[in-house]
Amino acid sequence: MSTSKKTCCTPERQGSSQHNAPHFQRVTGGDSSAMIHIGAGSFLMGTEDKEGFKDDGEGPIREIELAPFFIDPTPVTNREFDAFVQATSYRTDAERFGWSFVFFNQIPEKHRQSAVRDKVMNLEWWCRVDHANWRHPEGPGSTITKRWNYPVLHISWADACAYCTWANKRLPTEAEWEYAARGGLEQKRFSWGDDLTPFGKHRCNIWQGDFPDEDTAEDGFAGPCPVDAFKPNGYGLYSVTGNTWEWCFDRWSTDFHVDGPRNNPYGPADGNQRVIRGGSYLCHDSYCNRYRVAARTANTPDSSTGNISFRCVRDV
Repeated sequence: MSTSKKTCCTPERQGSSQHNAPHFQRVTGGDSSAMIHIGAGSFLMGTEDKEGFKDDGEGPIREIELAPFFIDPTPVTNREFDAFVQATSYRTDAERFGWSFVFFNQIPEKHRQSAVRDKVMNLEWWCRVDHANWRHPEGPGSTITKRWNYPVLHISWADACAYCTWANKRLPTEAEWEYAARGGLEQKRFSWGDDLTPFGKHRCNIWQGDFPDEDTAEDGFAGPCPVDAFKPNGYGLYSVTGNTWEWCFDRWSTDFHVDGPRNNPYGPADGNQRVIRGGSYLCHDSYCNRYRVAARTANTPDSSTGNISFRCVRDV
């Protein structure tokens, strides 16, 4: 299994099947009353912050022009995904493969020995767990019964696209995601400013303590949390920092954007990975400081983990 630095964020399946990727298409129509309207405009995308990861392609800072769009205020919840499955009988990649990746301290203790099929080499906190999927986020013995307002987990990029098609929406481009996540602020580290805990208040769900052994849960959560547990950003978006990574449409590249389009970009035409943004409840500044609004990483389109979800957009 992969042991790159990005793997600390989300491990990837190895040797699994690849999906036929849809072409980028605008999606209009339908009821957008529950979505956030983001007006057309320009913004400074990326960062050259000293805390950033240059090798991830976070820079250079460039001015991007975007058309208006609607975006969901939260990641898709278990309740919303359940409605999709009830209507379509859809089976996620994790269900088809029979396993998914779970962080070791999230697995119910009595099932750790029997459910863990394998561990990621040199990153043993990531476990390949039999029967882990969106209904059983931590594998056998876990349930979403009391987590209907939590982000749906163990969702691959392909699963997210299937949901979007059913909902008459689409995944955001990376540029749209960052524009909306910034909440109207320019070149700030987070969607609320540069201070991670302004006035000593936690504004997101990330790791506190000694990673990966102890999460002290000073922000109130040792694991995922409800999608609206923390204040929204300036545009009314919740959970854009921490809690769960979110899939974007774009294929991953660390240099395409350097000379790429500046008007409504949607990534390179080729590539085996897709971009994820926002960080998760496992991010910690000592190891994976990728909960900053400009931070980025990627995974393969059929990979799923206990810290990847998504939200949708629709064109105006």
